Amino acid sequence: MNAIRIHQFGGPEVLRYEQVPDPVPAEGQILIRAHAIGVNPVETYIRAGRYGERDFPFIPGSDVAGIIEVVGPGVKDFSPHQRVYTAGTFSGAYAEKVLCTPAQTHRLPGGVDFDAGAALGVPYATAYRALIHRARAQAGETILVHGGSGGVGIAAIQIARAAGMRVLATAGTERGRKLILEQGAHEGFDHTAKDYDQKIMQSTGGRGVDAILEMLANVNLSKDLEMLATFGRIVVIGSRGKIEIDPRQTMRRDADIRGMILNHATPAELASIHAALIAGLENQTLRPVIGEKIPLAEASRAHERVIQGPSHGKIVLIR
Repeated sequence: MNAIRIHQFGGPEVLRYEQVPDPVPAEGQILIRAHAIGVNPVETYIRAGRYGERDFPFIPGSDVAGIIEVVGPGVKDFSPHQRVYTAGTFSGAYAEKVLCTPAQTHRLPGGVDFDAGAALGVPYATAYRALIHRARAQAGETILVHGGSGGVGIAAIQIARAAGMRVLATAGTERGRKLILEQGAHEGFDHTAKDYDQKIMQSTGGRGVDAILEMLANVNLSKDLEMLATFGRIVVIGSRGKIEIDPRQTMRRDADIRGMILNHATPAELASIHAALIAGLENQTLRPVIGEKIPLAEASRAHERVIQGPSHGKIVLIR
């Protein structure tokens, strides 16, 4: 089969398109033929060596949608020819075939195409855990999604609207702001404008927002604190550096700053997350948006696009 492998850390150019042996499922494993593969920002950090050591060469990625080819001994809940999406893989996702455990494999409802399925694993699970498990946001609350036009941002907007929240979101381009409104945000704001925080406060009548999902904390966290309502929560989903904040802003509001990483989700949390996502796909409240499709052989171009931005939906690799 063909796959992308990394032999050393570095820039997008280290993603090498190679022929490798087909994986063979062992006991408790599932072999899936990939039809679409999700590209996530975390994979650019792993490629660059910012997430610790790895054994070379390795195939990056975790999110695939496709059809089961073979199930290994001991697999009971899945069978060949099923349509599935993954939230993690055993062998790496940037490949024509991938190995997964049953816990990493989830049913893809009929009517949901493979491109959309590849957009679920990291973005939608991250958005759900950030909003429901970490922010503990509830119906009737007002939330702010920073960077709402990216994969996680769109997922958060859709999940929040389905749960009965008032949703404010930001995007840095006119196209992005149009997109977030199309996906259900009640209001959209330009986070490149100097006074965007004042406009958000005006939108809330000066009260502030109950929760903020933050994709770039090293830029926005200080302003985020000033936009929070009393007892407000900020969930840090992404950051690319350090920032100085005034801790008194947390004291004034009894505010919380909560970090989040999907890898810390418990098995029970993951089960609840994917049960909710599948239900949302079935009732069509969740509708992944694909911003760009790029051939697997050109994965380096996909990584360049992720780094350069801006995001307007999910980037997926296709075979």
